[in-house]
Amino acid sequence: MDDALAQAAVRALIAQAELTPKPGLADARDLRARTTGADLLTLRWSAKALTPAFAAIAASARRPGGPTPALREELGAIGRGAEWTMSRACGGPAAGPHRGALWVTGLLVAAAALEPDAPPRELPAAAKRIAAHPDRRAPRRPSPGSQVSATYGAAGARGEARAGFPHVRRALDALSRARSTGATEAQARLDALLTVMSTLQDTGPLYHAGPPGLRRVQDGARGVLEAGGTATAAGAAALARLDAELGELGVTPRGSAAVLAGALFLDGLPVPLAHPSNRAV
Repeated sequence: MDDALAQAAVRALIAQAELTPKPGLADARDLRARTTGADLLTLRWSAKALTPAFAAIAASARRPGGPTPALREELGAIGRGAEWTMSRACGGPAAGPHRGALWVTGLLVAAAALEPDAPPRELPAAAKRIAAHPDRRAPRRPSPGSQVSATYGAAGARGEARAGFPHVRRALDALSRARSTGATEAQARLDALLTVMSTLQDTGPLYHAGPPGLRRVQDGARGVLEAGGTATAAGAAALARLDAELGELGVTPRGSAAVLAGALFLDGLPVPLAHPSNRAV
């Protein structure tokens, strides 16, 4: 089961990276880091470099004891090691775009291993119980996300986890709605991303452009959805305008991309997780 969960997590990260066109975010157009500072090939490589870490997260969560403080601290240590591995694999801090996805998807991997009988849509609640504990071994140096949270009161990635990943659940709902109306898979995933962008207090835009930048992201995403979503001509045109504007502003809603990766992980989980053939022996 550990390897299956790890592979599902990596597939979700790569699917998120390859989804095109993502406004303000690296995608298939960015083979030379055209605007985002992270090319697609690097993102694929860094995602694959996380495979052992995701497997280790799953193995740790399967041990008896439930969502304990000790598990939270162990997952934190694995995550910090994985960040170092990404940096080494990709030649420096360019691996940074997957940092948020490592947090979101890593917690969901742990939840899936901890509760293999639970339906995928219930796993954010299990992740919430893990994230409720502090990581007492975490470095005390501030991160850009923590600085933004302190300055603007944004929940950030940790707040999202402690709330049970409400935006992951919203993304799953958006995927279902778009598919039911006949949208292509890419259109459904773009609509799910825009649904997250429309309400998430994404610390990326806040860090680079303050509240006005975040409002532009949210208003632009909402405008695409109100125009009918990316499956309509009006929605596609609104998406193109938002993409161009965020590119010019240099605003990258990476938190929203991380949430989408978590939703795609849950959406693509092997079923049933608890089947004997999926268990490690």
